[in-house]
Amino acid sequence: MRILLPTGEKTVAIVQRAAGGYDADVVVTGEIASFLSPVHLTSLIRVGHYDLAITSGMCTADFGEVEQETGVPVYRGPRHAADLPQMLRLLSTVEFSRTVPADEFLALQRRREAAERLRRQEDGATFAYRIRGVKIGGSSRIKVLAEIMDAHRQENLRDEVERYFALGADIVDLGFGFDATVQDVQRCMRVLSTVEGPLALDTQDPELILAGLERADVVLSLHEGNIPFVGVAVAAAEAAAVIVPRERSLGQNIAAARAVGIRHILADPLLQPVGSGLVTSLSGFSGIEGPIFFGAGNVTELIDADSPGVNALLAGMAHECGAAVIFTSEHSDKTHGSVGEMRRAVEMMALMGDRPYPKDLGLDLLVIKEKRRRRVPPLDYDAIIDAEPMPGEIDYDPKGNVRIGIEGGMIVAVHDGLAIRGAHWEDVFYTLCCQGRLSLLDHAAYLGKELYKAELALRFGRSYDQDGVF
Repeated sequence: MRILLPTGEKTVAIVQRAAGGYDADVVVTGEIASFLSPVHLTSLIRVGHYDLAITSGMCTADFGEVEQETGVPVYRGPRHAADLPQMLRLLSTVEFSRTVPADEFLALQRRREAAERLRRQEDGATFAYRIRGVKIGGSSRIKVLAEIMDAHRQENLRDEVERYFALGADIVDLGFGFDATVQDVQRCMRVLSTVEGPLALDTQDPELILAGLERADVVLSLHEGNIPFVGVAVAAAEAAAVIVPRERSLGQNIAAARAVGIRHILADPLLQPVGSGLVTSLSGFSGIEGPIFFGAGNVTELIDADSPGVNALLAGMAHECGAAVIFTSEHSDKTHGSVGEMRRAVEMMALMGDRPYPKDLGLDLLVIKEKRRRRVPPLDYDAIIDAEPMPGEIDYDPKGNVRIGIEGGMIVAVHDGLAIRGAHWEDVFYTLCCQGRLSLLDHAAYLGKELYKAELALRFGRSYDQDGVF
């Protein structure tokens, strides 16, 4: 298979190293590979006898006509030349894209393959029992139980429940605080009566537990203080019960629950937060028969660290402990996104299989840091000067100021009473330019910076403050 590899002066050395051992021609087409035109590529293909051509993933040109004229497939290579070796190794087994850069194409393919493996594994998994069709325990994936705190105070409870399911929760937990009444529980359950997914009732108050049993699929949490009052009713409702230790041991409370007929049990040894006995409490998860409940939510809430990494580590602990269900929450701003993060984390653990480590799975929780840093070619210049500091006093654009914010998952730029809304900073900036709403270069540079900050804030679930430090 003879390959044409057009590239730029900056990356030719990298591409030549990658092409070693292949029947490939590396041709320099200019200073930068992404500037390759369809006409130029056509002329190169006609000079040689090639089976395929691979262009830079940074090219924006459409090479469809080139392929039609020459009959030679033209694939989009990776955006970074350093990723070319991986593409070349897979050419005989993978049909690459004509429009999507190879690195993005492979990442998407790995995610799809991972999703398919997860589906097959779950379809064939054993289980201890089902909760509204959801497998619990056995060889099935750890299920994510996401809590909505003070459910009775939620203005749009059904929307919030559906949102959590959409984010990846397998079970949505309805927390009822000390101020909740029987009427509050009954009202919430009526609102959610037609929700398809499993719901958990989170209260230790016997009256509130009894009020919610008509719809609740899981009850959190039972112990010697409430089992005598609600145990028979929980058993009759065929609800699953999370059993916890209190004055009596976990084993004693599990025995009491079974004695009144509760068949579907989740044992919760109570995981403690960091600094309050996390490591010691992990010992309580050994030697338990049946499905285990792993309460990760408090650990994530009670540590000032970014939640993706914390949730990944907790999911790994739950996996090693043999947990069937993991509890998470989004009580605070810093844990916003934990439901989706925990779902991704437990899927990583499920994909690990017999591997010794949860890496190179097709899924990851890398948000800020890179898995592998790319070695880009050095910049080429003849002279260098140090940048001058921005003056304290600036000239305001005679076209007027632009106020930037984020609303409803979109970037919003307001100028002279008109709001321009978009999902991407460049779209909003382009529209501002097309509308003739800026005239100074320094103002344009400022707006580009601020609009991109707004997009990053949306991407990472952060607040946005115009002129503030991101």
